[in-house]
Amino acid sequence: MTPVKCYPAKPERVYFFGTCLIDLFYPEAGLDGIRLLEREGIEVVFPADQTCCGQPAYTSGYQDEARAVAAAQLALFPEPWPIVVPSGSCGGMMRTHYPQLFAGSDREDQANEVAGRVFELTEFLVHVCHLQLVDRGEPETVAMHTSCSARREMGLAETGPALLAKLGQVTLVEQARASECCGFGGTFAVRHPEVSAAMVEDKTQAIEATGAEHFVTSDCGCLMNIAGRFEHQKKAVTGEHIASYLWRRTS
Repeated sequence: MTPVKCYPAKPERVYFFGTCLIDLFYPEAGLDGIRLLEREGIEVVFPADQTCCGQPAYTSGYQDEARAVAAAQLALFPEPWPIVVPSGSCGGMMRTHYPQLFAGSDREDQANEVAGRVFELTEFLVHVCHLQLVDRGEPETVAMHTSCSARREMGLAETGPALLAKLGQVTLVEQARASECCGFGGTFAVRHPEVSAAMVEDKTQAIEATGAEHFVTSDCGCLMNIAGRFEHQKKAVTGEHIASYLWRRTS
């Protein structure tokens, strides 16, 4: 069972860990996440030397390589500010697996301290910012996909839907396979392409069956996989990171 997280009062400053996929493929989602935080009166600090969280190597069994990548990230957050991550996958790696990765080493205390300050973006907006939203968009029906890491490692199946529920013109419909993996799984999609393709096919069919023409997710890996499958199918269903969706409808 995921341990209960103790949430602090809204801070003056936070660190923002942008993730590789946002850096390379969805930079606007990262900027929109920062904009949402800044609109709440929070100063956002983006450590320029951040790279990968180490999850691809870790989940592929390369412990030493993952440890080397993760060690470089530990040094980036010297101040005791929350670390906000717009991805349950990277957030789960940093919060759950950093302590395991450095257990028994001279970095164990540092890894535990950093892990205790990690918050996924929707989690932070709901439980720390207590975000209130004024919806300026047109009426729309959307579906949501919550990543496996956010749902199972971080226990955050409800924070994304809770934010969407604050948008008065948005109707959220639940897909029949809401709790199932989209098939991306980082390097899983590369190592097991046929299995991954079958999984994302099931996911796109479930989203399309809701009648929604748009879906949102809080993980860019899932976004890339599901939206890419819809594009391959030549379907009109589009996808968006929840940070961009919230910012677009409320700015």
